[in-house]
Amino acid sequence: MLVVAGCGAIAVGLEPTAVAVAFGLVIAVMIYGVGHISGAHFNPVVSVGFALSRHVPWRRVATYSMAQVGGAVAGAMFLRLTLGDVPLGVTHPSVPAPSAVAWEVVFTAMLMLVIMAVATDTRAVGPAAALAIGGSITLAALVAGPVSGASLNPARSLGPALVAGDLADIWIYVLGPLVGAIIGAVAYRYLRDG
Repeated sequence: MLVVAGCGAIAVGLEPTAVAVAFGLVIAVMIYGVGHISGAHFNPVVSVGFALSRHVPWRRVATYSMAQVGGAVAGAMFLRLTLGDVPLGVTHPSVPAPSAVAWEVVFTAMLMLVIMAVATDTRAVGPAAALAIGGSITLAALVAGPVSGASLNPARSLGPALVAGDLADIWIYVLGPLVGAIIGAVAYRYLRDG
């Protein structure tokens, strides 16, 4: 649903603010919908952050990642099959690659910190968790979207890139979010325990 709704907003030609809201809303809705079943793991680097912080076993990261990438590919295929040759939301930066990686690191770190706070800390867990996470994604899409594409999620970028046959910048959307998630998870642990 992340790719169907978020990249679908791009595919149907919504303006950038509406695209940002679509990405944030779909995450919030899906957290409310299936978070209690799956733990709301929609992003491989978030799964890595949870494993690094010992909230899920490392052996689940591969399974989660395969499901996340498979879902992103299925979502992009749905868009291609039902809408034809439209933009699938393949992520490309508007700045040089090192700058794009830096933006992906910073905004993924923010996202991971928020997720760790509302999903793992009993002082912050509550019904507003999905709104905090969806709001973080909306904020990132609004601010970093025009710069790096604000993927924050390798699966979200990989699915449309594979279906479109455009893997030119995919390394940015693997490396930046991975480093950012690690920084965000470690930073939250430091802040919580410090």
